[in-house]
Amino acid sequence: MSKAEKTRQYIVEKTAPIFNTKGFAGTSLTDMTEATGLTKGSIYGNFANKDEVALACFDFNFKKVVGIINSAIEKEKTYRGKLLVYTRIYDNFLHSPFPTGGCPVLNTAVESDDTHPELRAKSAAAIGNWKDKLADILNKGIEVGEFKPGMNIEQTALTLIATIEGAIMITKATGKLNYRSAIMNAIENMINAF
Repeated sequence: MSKAEKTRQYIVEKTAPIFNTKGFAGTSLTDMTEATGLTKGSIYGNFANKDEVALACFDFNFKKVVGIINSAIEKEKTYRGKLLVYTRIYDNFLHSPFPTGGCPVLNTAVESDDTHPELRAKSAAAIGNWKDKLADILNKGIEVGEFKPGMNIEQTALTLIATIEGAIMITKATGKLNYRSAIMNAIENMINAF
């Protein structure tokens, strides 16, 4: 890795938690210089602008979440177990190495829906990838007889995503962790009924 690549990576690692917590609009150049210890010129010598830093930070945070989930999924032997990984991780994300600020997909989607087309596209792609991953697990579970045939795969996958992200949003808005646990329990019951 070249010195420039190392510097870019350093900037992303140090500013990713800020973007995921404060969002694009709330993150200032001062936040970035304070987090990195670098000057404005050094940051913008490695990135064209704040947008480019934010996009790289989203990728970094999302990759972190995907890595945590994929690692747990690989350990499961059943497709039901693979789906239940999501409820375990999202119910306990405060105790896992999740990005500071929580779920970057939810955070970015909410902030960027009307304000930042490039970040919105990244969050939409992340949701699409997540939907495809769930659909693959559901299809394979049906193929081996673990899940009942006849379910609408896309609808089920989107419902799981919406319910998980909704649980996070409700918990963040209310500060009531028991709400997240109650909703994750409902998702577990839904998965166990497949």
